[in-house]
Amino acid sequence: MAANALTKPGHFPSVFDDFFKPWNEWFDNAGSLTRTATVPSVNVIENEQNYNVSVAAPGLKKEDFKIDLKGNMLTISSEKEEQKEEKDGKYNRKEYNYSSFSRSFTLPEDVNREQIHAKYEDGVLKLTLPKKEEVKKKAENKQISIS
Repeated sequence: MAANALTKPGHFPSVFDDFFKPWNEWFDNAGSLTRTATVPSVNVIENEQNYNVSVAAPGLKKEDFKIDLKGNMLTISSEKEEQKEEKDGKYNRKEYNYSSFSRSFTLPEDVNREQIHAKYEDGVLKLTLPKKEEVKKKAENKQISIS
């Protein structure tokens, strides 16, 4: 029973916890040495006139985005690399940051590919995908009389 008190399930006995603590902190905490990959959230809203796509990507510039349309596949991607270097007497400090993402969507047949518009403001990339005119006409309201 005393041995059970010294161990945690799936871990070394607690005597070793202090010894391995620096390495555990480096590799167990996502914030210290490892970074988690993030893909921005996307909202798609359809109305009678178009589809509106919003991509939440704060901290980027409009130049950081690449929007490609191949066939019916719309791909929104970004690749950003930053380097910082500080020199202060006895030490040099260099930091590198690289982030990228790619999201692809299959467009419905009713999208007017020639009229797609994109705008980036306040950390949100907004795409407007207008519907073709013949689809808009079909979607018009009509009242049907009862005979």
